[in-house]
Amino acid sequence: MKIPHEWHRSLFRNSFYNPASPAAVAKAPAEAAFVLKQLKLKKGSALLDLCCGPGRHAVEFAKKGLAVTGYDFSGEYLAEAAARAKKKKVSLRLVRGDMRRLKFRGEFDAAVNLFTSFGYFQKFSDDIKTLKGAARSLKPGGLFLIDVVNGGFVRKNFRPRDWVELEDYYHLEEAKAGPDGVYNAWTRIPKNGGKILTRRFFSRLYDKERLGAALRKAGLSPLKYWGGFSGRPLTDKTNRLIILARKN
Repeated sequence: MKIPHEWHRSLFRNSFYNPASPAAVAKAPAEAAFVLKQLKLKKGSALLDLCCGPGRHAVEFAKKGLAVTGYDFSGEYLAEAAARAKKKKVSLRLVRGDMRRLKFRGEFDAAVNLFTSFGYFQKFSDDIKTLKGAARSLKPGGLFLIDVVNGGFVRKNFRPRDWVELEDYYHLEEAKAGPDGVYNAWTRIPKNGGKILTRRFFSRLYDKERLGAALRKAGLSPLKYWGGFSGRPLTDKTNRLIILARKN
């Protein structure tokens, strides 16, 4: 399956996919509460939400009194984050850019990367660039929490084809597993007979050992692991992989 080099520019658009579905927004307060429990930040602390998307978590963090910077490449998602913050009467600093080229240095008490917003580049070195940039963004001893799909769970429960019915359209997912990750094709079929759209992308699969090693290579020391936002232990039966790490 051939994947466009900069595929994210066409997939992460509201006309095709928006990660802030009503169901995802409803889960955000509990997920944010789990994150904040682990970070133990004081009111006014600086937090970087890396790949914040439409801001459903960033707004929850800001509601708790944190100075939140949301960073994303999608102008559409950032505009939605700004509107969400305005509606909730909180302040967000929103920055548009490429996660591989973070310019921050020693600015944040903590950083988060949530909802599998990592591992999309076909070059492993780009993942390392991203993690090193996150580490540079942190103050000495700053914390980094990352949440991705559990690669071990995906491989054990791999399905090459799956259908999901959503409110306005049918969603077809086709996938081919490779040694480094999964090559995906998502097709959106509108129920009203509109244009059928397909987007292809790559997702590198990480398990505890592989992501832990990548974090260490970037100057971040893993501290704790979980299998979900409920705080359950990480096993090959949990579909999430959450790691809390500290800047060396």
